[in-house]
Amino acid sequence: MVKVFKTDVLYADEVRRIITDMLRRDPALKVTFDLEDEDKIMRIEGDCFKAEDVFLCLKAQGHSCIELPIDLHLIG
Repeated sequence: MVKVFKTDVLYADEVRRIITDMLRRDPALKVTFDLEDEDKIMRIEGDCFKAEDVFLCLKAQGHSCIELPIDLHLIG
């Protein structure tokens, strides 16, 4: 499963804290950020996780995110 989020994260040190926290909760996740994108994209891959848990994790770090739809027709 892959989910993509628009975030308000601006700095690499914040990214490290968020990823550390998320991996502590689920070490099997793959979490990446693109801070150069205007939407500060966070991409999460994993077998089973909930968008709500991602929202709560970012909120605990003082940030917010919005899940973006993935258009599978554009992939490939």
